[in-house]
Amino acid sequence: MTAKIDHEEILKLIGLLEEKNLSLFELEVEGFKLKVARALPATPSSTSLYFQDRMSYAPGQPAAPAPSEAAAAPDTSGLHFVTSPMVGTFYRAPSPTSPPFVEVGDAVKKGQTLCIIEAMKLMNEIDADVDGVVKEIYVDNAKPVEFGAKLFAIQPA
Repeated sequence: MTAKIDHEEILKLIGLLEEKNLSLFELEVEGFKLKVARALPATPSSTSLYFQDRMSYAPGQPAAPAPSEAAAAPDTSGLHFVTSPMVGTFYRAPSPTSPPFVEVGDAVKKGQTLCIIEAMKLMNEIDADVDGVVKEIYVDNAKPVEFGAKLFAIQPA
């Protein structure tokens, strides 16, 4: 038995994604599978907004970061960031038994594969777009990533 595709229902689901600010919706009914994904614009998380609202500061003056936060903040000036071009699952290696493509401290060349992002069962190689040294890897292996999420920080050569 095949399910009929009701375009109106699909449009309602897309509207629900936008209304609820969801990035992914999956549905499976009687062998019929539907997966709807959309890229979300980068916005502060509700958690960070919660804490920002509760920070104490003098009226009319911007809130200053706590001294420990300012000292702990890494210097990102001069770094080049490789970001995710899609929503998917981040993989550091070509297979579970293979070593990672790169580690922090590795020199990389433009065009060298840094990772794989799996999206809709397709493996997409993400390449370095500058020569340099990997300074930071922001995502853990096999974790989901959003469009525009920082994957790597590279110090250009």
